[in-house]
Amino acid sequence: MNSASAPTWDLTSYFPVFDGPEYRAHRDGIEQTLRDLETTGGRIGPLTSATAPAWKDYVLRFERVLRDLSHLNSYVGCLCAADSANEGHRREEARLASMYAQQLKAFVPFQAALREADDAGFEALAGQEGLGDARHFLERSRQQARYTMDAAREVLAADLGVDGLLAWGRLYDTLSGKLEFDVAMPDGTRERVPMAQKASRLVDPDPAVRKAVLDGSNAAWQAVEETAAACLNGIAGARLTLNRHRGVPHFLDVAMFDASVSRETIETMWRVVGERRELSRRYLRAKARAIGRERLGFQDLGAPLPVREGDAKIGWESGTAMMLDAFDASYPGLADFSRAMLEKRRVEGQKRAGKRPGAFCTTSWKSGESRVFMTWGESLGSLQTLAHELGHAWHGWLMRDMRPLARMYPMTLAETASTFAEDLLAGTLLDSPELDADRRARVLDERLVHASMFLLNIHMRYLFEERFHEERTAGEVPVSRLKELMLDAQRECYGDALEPEELDPYFWASKLHFYICEITFYNFPYTFGYLLSRGIAETFRREGPGFLPRYEEFLRLTGSDTAEGVARRALGIDLVAPGFWVRAVESLEAEIARFEQIVDTKS
Repeated sequence: MNSASAPTWDLTSYFPVFDGPEYRAHRDGIEQTLRDLETTGGRIGPLTSATAPAWKDYVLRFERVLRDLSHLNSYVGCLCAADSANEGHRREEARLASMYAQQLKAFVPFQAALREADDAGFEALAGQEGLGDARHFLERSRQQARYTMDAAREVLAADLGVDGLLAWGRLYDTLSGKLEFDVAMPDGTRERVPMAQKASRLVDPDPAVRKAVLDGSNAAWQAVEETAAACLNGIAGARLTLNRHRGVPHFLDVAMFDASVSRETIETMWRVVGERRELSRRYLRAKARAIGRERLGFQDLGAPLPVREGDAKIGWESGTAMMLDAFDASYPGLADFSRAMLEKRRVEGQKRAGKRPGAFCTTSWKSGESRVFMTWGESLGSLQTLAHELGHAWHGWLMRDMRPLARMYPMTLAETASTFAEDLLAGTLLDSPELDADRRARVLDERLVHASMFLLNIHMRYLFEERFHEERTAGEVPVSRLKELMLDAQRECYGDALEPEELDPYFWASKLHFYICEITFYNFPYTFGYLLSRGIAETFRREGPGFLPRYEEFLRLTGSDTAEGVARRALGIDLVAPGFWVRAVESLEAEIARFEQIVDTKS
């Protein structure tokens, strides 16, 4: 079965029809509530024991509107990703950005009250009936309030964000959604390809096609490089300006707060990863030998291993059956949930023009439903992506009965469930006695592709972003310098494992994660979640199914404590010390050695 059999999703459980009466009533109700909240909050006054009941009512109304807003955001996000050229959908996306700005404005009076409140006033609020399980949210809000401007300027910042910070992100989304590129095929023909299909084309078995895809896509990005650079500079510049006016000491402080983790923990993680880069480089050298190259090019990082004739592509039905069998064998609850997601058409996988690039999972806090977006590429990589996104959906399902204020988990913990699901898929496949040497090599390769991405590629992105932001504090960073910064980060992380003349100077333009406006430094939580999930997977392998209730409790707690606190409370893990990270990285040694042995035996 070919990729055309991958399904489109059904969104009618959100609203019967886009822009119909149900949709408009929901949207307009949110807008009215947000206006009312801003007015109400401005009238309550300072946070004291006397005003605590009024502020409690405000918080509960704010929580309800967050629930309704998540439902609308999930729906509109799905529409825009699946049909990026639809003007009606994009109009609503822009309106949604205005609503989020209104949400920020509605929250300003509460932030101001928290900033000025003494401990007694805060405790009077936190102790109100109905807010007992919202303490983590209240404490984080109070911490964030310390770095806010006065109420008038915060309202202005929220308004300007719609046509400033968020507008740059929308421009990039429009640009990337419409962008196409030419691929010079080995037979002399040329093919026009939507940018959303770039990733699936980079797993073509023909090295000439992969090189042509990277060259063609970079030529397309070069044609719009000044626009992409303006978007990147605009997003970072707006953030840095706001940080300065809010008194934020360092731009990484915002990233760490968003990730609910300390800089000490992340610096420890990166130090361990940096000291052990050679492990992943060993895999890349073995991969080069496997595909007949002295060194890989950047376009080869996801290249498939040579396979027998007719054994290369994975159809939708056979791929999903393979995944469900793996989940059935290791985690029946996840299997049943994933099966229901597929049967209820909650996955969009069809390959077609007009889709945005990338993959994601989105969940409505109102209905508890999730949707998964991807473009099926008939590969093990696509199968791993599907498992990854279904892991996110499972996380949301486990939290479906929790209040919205306890569901706002950070990306550091969000990526654990998704990566754990990938680990289960790959681990089950590798343990199957029916897997021959060729397929075992392919599964190991796909597993190690992800490891090298998390340990080398994500670190490369972090180094690039950190250095870019440092330079951006002094003014706009030109295209030439963006390319230099990106190549420097690639050389530092990949070392001599990649061909020096086949790096990717336009990765800063093509990677949409750099242009996500809602959260800064979007990438590093992937490595955090990957390594945390490896530790969790090792525990699961030792303890068996009896570990799963603790794992599920971990997922349910993710919105109720810091990353370090959740790991300590649910799993007894110390994330501040280097020992956990060392064990997680070095757990790759056996898999890399196994892959090297297979490759060298076949050479």
